[in-house]
Amino acid sequence: MASQDNTGRVNAEKDIKRNPHPDFKKVESARDPWDKSLEFNFKQTPNPEWKFGDGANDGGATLNIPHVEIDPYEEGRSSVSNYKLLISGIIPRPIGFISTRSKDGSSTNLAPFSYFQVINHDPPLFTIGFACGFENAKDSLRNLSESQECVINIISEHYVEAANAASINAPYGETEWSLTGLTPAPCSTVKASRVKEAIFSVEGKLESTREFESRATPGKKTGVLAIIEGTRFWVREDALNDDKNLIDPVVLRPISRLGGITYGRTTEAMELLRPDYQESVASKEEVKKLVKAKADGQ
Repeated sequence: MASQDNTGRVNAEKDIKRNPHPDFKKVESARDPWDKSLEFNFKQTPNPEWKFGDGANDGGATLNIPHVEIDPYEEGRSSVSNYKLLISGIIPRPIGFISTRSKDGSSTNLAPFSYFQVINHDPPLFTIGFACGFENAKDSLRNLSESQECVINIISEHYVEAANAASINAPYGETEWSLTGLTPAPCSTVKASRVKEAIFSVEGKLESTREFESRATPGKKTGVLAIIEGTRFWVREDALNDDKNLIDPVVLRPISRLGGITYGRTTEAMELLRPDYQESVASKEEVKKLVKAKADGQ
């Protein structure tokens, strides 16, 4: 079963054609080296003078370019095309670097997932999306289903290559830990290990799962949503404030997932105050008129 699953994953990678370069190392060698000196900077917003009703900052340029309508199930369109479109358009995406362990402890797995997000704080809840069904479960889903637990690690700049190595389509039972060279560290509420190099990690228990069926191929199971409840947080002390409620992005240096084989680094930020209705709208007649007016197209 493991070898069949691995063969399927190898073929899937060939179908996706994720690597756009015939010789990646040659292309990479022509690029500028990684700039380790790049500071984390806060910038102004694109238009600090923006006010309610101003709309976009491009002078309407976007409105003059037509859109292309795509039916995800149009004749001749493959699910791989939808996959590539979505992961190149829903960006940047946070990466959940998931550590799992089989129930008997005989198998451990470490893998990055960009179908990942936090969805609540009380209780702390996270989603992980698996592009497979239970019948052809990937190693992480198989372990998670058995043990009902995992660790979510957030990927930072200083170990991005190691984390990427864990995405290899290794057969079930062969751990990615040794290939990455990363350091497993013990947890308090789960048996799976956290990544000691990670600045932020979350121990978690499986809350629920839901399996999805293909629309293009009825009967075929193509996705599983797992909801994880966080049970412990681990934060490197130099990234944590005194109140233990903020992680410094300057220290975290998170890596995000873009389309294809592209990743992003976060080195610039801006701050935007969330507007208060009473202060920003209700007390200003000119803004209240905007709220009452019916916008074109609505």
